[in-house]
Amino acid sequence: MTGRFQSLPLRSRLALLTAAAVAMAVAAVAVTCWLLARTQLRQELDTSLRNTSAPIGTALAAAQACRSPGSRDTGHAPSFAYVQVVGADGGRCVAPGSEPVKVLGEDIQVARGAVRDSLHSSTTDDGDEVRVHTERLPVPGLGPEVTVSVARPLHEIDAALNRLALLLTGLAGVGVVAAGAAGLWVARTGLKPVDRLTDAVEHVARTEDLTVRIPVEGEDEIARLSRSFNQMTAALASSRDRQAQLIADAGHELRTPLTSLRTNIELLARSEETGRALPPGDRAALLESVKAQMTELAALIGDLQELARPDSAQPGPLQVVALHDIARTALERARLRGPELTVSAGLRPWYVRAEPAALERALVNVLDNAVKFSPPQGTVEVLLDRGVLTVRDHGPGVPPDELPHVFERFWRSPSARALPGSGLGLSIVARTVQQAGGEVALRPAEGGGTVAEIRLPGAPTPPPGSPGSSSSSVVADERVDKP
Repeated sequence: MTGRFQSLPLRSRLALLTAAAVAMAVAAVAVTCWLLARTQLRQELDTSLRNTSAPIGTALAAAQACRSPGSRDTGHAPSFAYVQVVGADGGRCVAPGSEPVKVLGEDIQVARGAVRDSLHSSTTDDGDEVRVHTERLPVPGLGPEVTVSVARPLHEIDAALNRLALLLTGLAGVGVVAAGAAGLWVARTGLKPVDRLTDAVEHVARTEDLTVRIPVEGEDEIARLSRSFNQMTAALASSRDRQAQLIADAGHELRTPLTSLRTNIELLARSEETGRALPPGDRAALLESVKAQMTELAALIGDLQELARPDSAQPGPLQVVALHDIARTALERARLRGPELTVSAGLRPWYVRAEPAALERALVNVLDNAVKFSPPQGTVEVLLDRGVLTVRDHGPGVPPDELPHVFERFWRSPSARALPGSGLGLSIVARTVQQAGGEVALRPAEGGGTVAEIRLPGAPTPPPGSPGSSSSSVVADERVDKP
């Protein structure tokens, strides 16, 4: 049953649940009304019996019937009330025109004087239910007091209650049907935004069209769901566009080294096939070019792998690392790439929480960028103070209109297109620094050149229990010159 209900459409389930809830509410109200009506009618009947004394003539006729020979029960014609005289021995004398009512123990107690009166239920000899009020009354000619029972049949109350039950049942049925229809209408009206959302999702799944947007009306849950869907499709469209752009840019960047590499290898292969050996100097230069192109291709593939990971994913487990030690290692690598340059460094201790390999790669990219654009015999100045790492070169600098684009993937300044590189280095720097909770920026330097500034949250001393907590916090001021 539950499985069949779950298989119904949502609007049908809402309509059925609404009808069921209204049916239970109407049934509870109807039963309560019927019980209250029955209680009220019986209370009114009891009040009427208590306030109605048996007519003296009727009681006298009933008593006289007891003195007549023959049956002590007389008359069987129905009347408004049944009157009979009850004796202390349980005998009864029925008034003319009354139905005989069974004498119970409560009536005998009144006849014996144990109680003044009694109000209880009983039945006639024919089995009809009645309410009986028995009390002692003074009747002239029959002694000081006579026990008289006045009974009222309950069929008139039962008839009214039956009519009320039929009326309540009819009203309940109409109410349930109306509630079901109203529930179906409300479900259809309320689920129209859900239908629009469903149509949009099915359209996206069928056509992969991420430009679909759902109109947002109001601030309710459906509006929030529609707004979230629009944001999701916009994010997916942006992600797909970035992915397509990344693939296009990667293909463009890979084409140049691959073409050059293919040309050089074809020259070497042709030399071997024809038996015409290349001059030793040309062969050495060709092999050196192949080696450089392979190195550039490997670096480009590594950069693409780094950028292919989701932005929300961490490159590795974060740990407390000494930024000054990583900077010193990156300086050594920069010195090898620019042996003719002068690199001056002032590194004060600073500990950050990051992934060591990714952070070292980011610092190497920044320093490599400074080395690449520094003039021959130039100077690169590196300073680490209170979590701010600045790298200043004395190159041509970056034009102000190009600064907003320096951290974009594959973006390269027109003046730097002749230099080796893929345009991914600074985008990897920005990504790594942001994952470590820091900021990175480039700005023109006074007197020419560019200043790269990296800010990373941390502390001058390592936290207790970290790998570097036992090392001394010393200031490392060094000057690395060309050999």
